[in-house]
Amino acid sequence: MERLLGSAEAAVAAALDEDAAARDLTTDLLVPEGLEGRAVVIARSGGVISGQIAASLVFRRLGGAEWTVLAADAATVVMGDEVARVEGRMRAILSGERTALNFLGRLSGVATRTAAFVRAVAGTGVRILDTRKTTPGLRLLEKRAVVDGGGTNHRADLASQILVKENHIAAAGGIEAAVAALGGRLAECEIEVRGIDELRALVSSPPARVMLDNFDPGEVSAAVAEVTRWTRRPEIEVSGGITLENIGRYALPGVDFISVGSLTGAAPALDLSMLVEEVS
Repeated sequence: MERLLGSAEAAVAAALDEDAAARDLTTDLLVPEGLEGRAVVIARSGGVISGQIAASLVFRRLGGAEWTVLAADAATVVMGDEVARVEGRMRAILSGERTALNFLGRLSGVATRTAAFVRAVAGTGVRILDTRKTTPGLRLLEKRAVVDGGGTNHRADLASQILVKENHIAAAGGIEAAVAALGGRLAECEIEVRGIDELRALVSSPPARVMLDNFDPGEVSAAVAEVTRWTRRPEIEVSGGITLENIGRYALPGVDFISVGSLTGAAPALDLSMLVEEVS
């Protein structure tokens, strides 16, 4: 949580600076400095909420207004639900409005898309994973949003896990050379394979997990049958080209994980708006 909070604080500071929230020409011209008020955030479509941490930090950093959570992270809302309320200086409320909604809408969109994929594999035992296809500077917040949507985080960064992908294999001189170079650390690795032949090259030295990259459902089924015969069965992750429309064909018995880059790479923002309720 401490690392997440630090990441959120840095992202909020950068976003407020980007929006020149401290130099809001329109608000400074039209809104008296001492004016107080209250505004509410309304869901304009249904979804799963995430990003309340970042939204609250917007007003904490601006000062003079307080954010109250009405729908917690991971909560499901329907159109018309109140998500949050902010009270205090109207200048702070108006200057921070767009930044707060950008974080809340973006991250709730990730949570909402994740929840749709999780529902699509319900009852299969398959877990939905995110990837590193994240917005620069927002990775920890987006990965938190995946969890809020019911998904599971893959590695957070390059230092978190040994994940051998096709370009590593090419650079190492082939999969056998890569396995030899990993040596005693093989048992803690995940290795991406592009076909049954590459998978079979691991039979005598299985890693902790294999990633079946861009396999079709028939090939996934064949790969599961292959590793079931091994003395030590690795976990199986399926990746590449997975959509809501086809994921049911990949959530096969024996598959442990399906990783989906579009959870964070292509999630539309949840439609939210802020409406002023009262000024004084």
